Amino acid sequence: QVQLVESGGGLVQAGGSLRLSCAASGRTFGIYAMGWFRQAPGKEREFVAGISASGSRPNYADSVKGRFTISRDNAKNTVYLQMSSLAPEDTAVYYCTAGSSWDYWGQGTQVTVSS
Repeated sequence: QVQLVESGGGLVQAGGSLRLSCAASGRTFGIYAMGWFRQAPGKEREFVAGISASGSRPNYADSVKGRFTISRDNAKNTVYLQMSSLAPEDTAVYYCTAGSSWDYWGQGTQVTVSS
């Protein structure tokens, strides 16, 4: 089992930045691919970014490319999502996930971007 706890969400003005963190505990963190998804009110959960176990292959949804950066620190069992140039459409609950089939999920952290 892997337990995931997100932090760093909050309220920010359009154009601002936030950094989300996801702390993992349980089984060896470094063997898992990690990812971030988000779910806006009334919408389905969508993929935002993912990163391989080694951190060498990040990938992003088209909607966040060039604005968001995913990274991980395996020594700290933590994955990050640096978000810049935020827009109101980025408002959502952001979830951290781990595993080859996104087997484990955190509880989510709210990000609200005001216009």
